Amino acid sequence: ARHENGFVAVDGRLYLLGGRGDRPLDIFGPATGAWTQGAPPPREIHHMQAIAFDGQLWVLGAFTGGFPEEEPLDHVLVYDPATDRWSEGAQVPAQRRRGAAGVVVHDGLVYLVGGNTRGHMAGFVPWLDVFDPATGQWHALADAPHARDHFHAVVIDGRIYAAGGRRTSHDTGETMSLTIPEVDVYDIASGGWSTLAAPLPTQRAGAPAVAMDGRLLLLGGESPSQVPAHSEVEAYDPATRRWTPLAPLPQGRHGTQATMIGGVLHEAAGSGGRGGGPELGDYLVFGTAQAPRGD
Repeated sequence: ARHENGFVAVDGRLYLLGGRGDRPLDIFGPATGAWTQGAPPPREIHHMQAIAFDGQLWVLGAFTGGFPEEEPLDHVLVYDPATDRWSEGAQVPAQRRRGAAGVVVHDGLVYLVGGNTRGHMAGFVPWLDVFDPATGQWHALADAPHARDHFHAVVIDGRIYAAGGRRTSHDTGETMSLTIPEVDVYDIASGGWSTLAAPLPTQRAGAPAVAMDGRLLLLGGESPSQVPAHSEVEAYDPATRRWTPLAPLPQGRHGTQATMIGGVLHEAAGSGGRGGGPELGDYLVFGTAQAPRGD
């Protein structure tokens, strides 16, 4: 059980990592139904959207340290499943470091969007950066229309969607209240931002997001409107430009990540209530899949 963790598929296996405190790297093989452990991360990492890149697990746009002014990671952290080892990757430019950001991969490039430079203080930013692993170069792109943190981004048909999240401002007493209904979309080919005409139906932060069957899905989250974590699952279809409610989560949660393998959505862990608990240790699938075996 953990929260503010990552959960991502890399070459057909699922990697549950990080979260508040020092947490192990738990690895699930859907083909065998077995959990194993890999080498733990070299430091505490949380508030992340982990990604798969070139057969490795990458972490960037994350925090380390304790509440409320957590520090952003200064380097990309890389886990290699072949060697069961962690290493430091490229340095993140000092003036663009932040955590609780959205991270996506498209055409061999890594995009880092939004986030907060000061943990849970008022350091929310609208930034978009692109990293080219082939050259080791970072470039700042056009700012998004809305600053946000505590969200995950997705790519659909060459467009980056930034949906949900909030402007976390613990120092002004608005840690969770400034949720964001607008959904911003960045067209990678044209280099321009737009905002969807249809806002997010249920405003919340800390909601995992995935692209599934050409749609953007947001699952769960937290907000000032209720103490239990949200269980709503809502899908946006770019073809119809409409949101549709889907089957809710059997247990509401926030502060975790969802990931896809072969058209099936996987989600694990997270927090069952607003804030930091209770921490959950279950594992859910959505789609056509055999139920996972074991705890």
